[in-house]
Order: sequence, then structure tokens, then C-alpha cells
Amino acid sequence: MDFTFTEEQQAAAEAAKAVFADVPPDGGVPSPALGIEPVATDIDRELWQRLAKSDLLGIALAEEYGGGGQDEIAWCLVLRQAARVLARVPLLETGAAALAVQAFGAPELRQRLLPEIAAGRLLVGVAPHGRTGHEPADEAVTAEPAPGGGWSLRGSQTGVSWASVMDLVLVPARGPEGTLLLLVDPRGQGVTLNRQVSTNGELAGELVFDGAVVEAAWQVGPAAADGSNWRAVRGLLIIGCAALCLGLGEAVVRMTSEYASKREQFGHPIATFQAVAMQLADRYIDLRSMEVTLWQAAWRIAVGGELADRLPLDADLATAKIWSAEGVRAIASTAQHLHGGIGADLDYPLHRYHAWAKHLELFLGPAAAFDQELGDLLAVHQL
Repeated sequence: MDFTFTEEQQAAAEAAKAVFADVPPDGGVPSPALGIEPVATDIDRELWQRLAKSDLLGIALAEEYGGGGQDEIAWCLVLRQAARVLARVPLLETGAAALAVQAFGAPELRQRLLPEIAAGRLLVGVAPHGRTGHEPADEAVTAEPAPGGGWSLRGSQTGVSWASVMDLVLVPARGPEGTLLLLVDPRGQGVTLNRQVSTNGELAGELVFDGAVVEAAWQVGPAAADGSNWRAVRGLLIIGCAALCLGLGEAVVRMTSEYASKREQFGHPIATFQAVAMQLADRYIDLRSMEVTLWQAAWRIAVGGELADRLPLDADLATAKIWSAEGVRAIASTAQHLHGGIGADLDYPLHRYHAWAKHLELFLGPAAAFDQELGDLLAVHQL
């Protein structure tokens, strides 16, 4: 079995590394620890355009739409690099929405949206958390046929990342015949956008729908009675989040190792102390576990999801989310502990990584929720 990335995938990773090489982890914004206000009112637009010019925004989109023609693994490699510098761009959300449009959307919709996304001219978010962050997102909004055609929406979605600057948001909704994926204008009629602030200090929003009408042209594919369309989007969000956790964790472990090799106590670098070395070794093991479970799940998606004589794809997705959530939490906590007081210094970037780690840990739900999901799957599928 060959785990080596293809030349094209490695090229995508190198291109992303070059784009992010001079991006500081503070993003040029205030610390999220300074108050309750968001650190900025917009994403990093300059960085977004640089990603577009490097053909990275559509890395996993078909070439006919201006994309790179690669797969979800290449997309995750770009996300991994983005997280190492805490890039303030919606690569996860817009990428997952674009892949959903490519997979399920009508040809007219794909042609209308995907080239705009690949060129960096269109931001598309995703509403993944439901009303409270603890319920399935596809049960939070109901869709009824509108008198003039299309759908009338009622319900709400919380924790929509950068909602106020998104041009469109992909919203799952319960329709008469199953789950619908609808592209909604977050500032449209019948939509109330309540500002929220994420754990990492970035803008988020609660979308409240009170009869908001979505034209049929903005429906992404047919309704799915089994909810498979939304599960596919959720799967993309899971592997994307896991890639972000991996990149962030790698940056934090590297930062902590460098600090421990220079910080002296009792005349010796603290990295030479057994207790410190063992903690860093444990976090390295976490990274490798996060990595292998991520690529297993991403590979399953890239090759088509379900495979004969294997557990369902959802099992690999749950495993990746468990390891990424628990791993990034443990890495950030250990780093804070080993850094001592400097870890809380606002002039030192570690506290920013800690805030982003907590945001990613809880994205789509904590590890415990996926423990239960995995347990349910194992209970009904024989190994």
C-alpha cells in the first residue's frame, strides 16, 4: 500500500506553502483575548485574492469551471497549510459549498457559480450547526413550497462562520420529500442576521428564517429522502476541519519544541527534562494519529465513499473528527502548560492558536458526540 501523495497533490501543498509563507499568525488583527468584539469585520481579502491567483481556491473543482481538477485530498493539503498560520479566510466553508454545488447542482448552477468561486469573486458559506450547535443542522430549518415557486423557509441556524460577509450560504432544510440544499442570501428578505463572535474572535452569525423565499434556481440538486446530500456536505466539513486541526497542531508542536529547546531551567534546556520530553512525545503521537485518520477519511471520500466489506464512510469520518478534536485540544493545552506565563502573553502567538484550537475542536460538535455516533455504527455493523 502506497501512502505517498501524488505529484499533483504535492504541488498543491507546495503552492499553498508559498502563498502562506509570509502570513503572520496574528493576521494583522487584535488579539481575541482583548474583548468581546470581533477581531475584524471582514476576512483577509488580500490573502483570498492571492489564493485565487495561485489557483488554490478551486483546487478540487473541475478544470471546466476554472478549477485545478484535483480531489478532496489536495483541498485538505491546502487547508493544512492555511491553519499553520491561522489564515483568516473561509477556505473550509467556501470549499465545501463549492464541492457540494459541483456534486449535486444543475449544470446551469455549476456554470454560474463555480468559476466565480475559483476566481475569488464569490464567497459561499455553510450553515452546519442547527439552532443550538447540538442538533442536526438538517433538522433546524423547514422548507415549504412557496406560492410563486421555490421554497419558503422557517427556522434558524447558529454559528455560521463569517455569515455577514458571505454572498450566499448553503443551508440544509427539511422539505416535504426529504433534505434540501438551498443557497440563501444572508441579507435577503425574510432573513434576520444576528451577529455572533466565534471562540477565535472571528465574526459569525445566526440566520433566522421567517418566510424567506428561495427560488428554485438556487436549489442544489433534488431533495434526498435519506439525507445523503447533507451527509456528503457534512463529510467534507469534517475532513476539512480535521485538516485544519492537523496543520494548527503541527505549528503548535513545532513552536513548543523550539521554545523548550531554548528555555533553560537549572542550567539546562527544559526539553532535556524527561517530563517535558514525554509530554511532547505524546503530542507527536497525537499528530500522527490525527494525520492517519484524516487521510483515511479523505481518501474514502475521494474514491467514492462506500467500499465493499468495509465499515460505512461515516465511521471513518467520526474517527477522524474524534482524533482531530481531542488531539488539537491536548496539543494546545500541553503547549500552554510547557510555555508557562509566556503562553498567555498577548505579544506571543500561542494564545491565538489556543483560541483557534478550541473553535475547531467544537466545530460540528465535540469529540464525545462523534464517540456516540461511532459507537452506534459499530453496534450495527459486524467487523
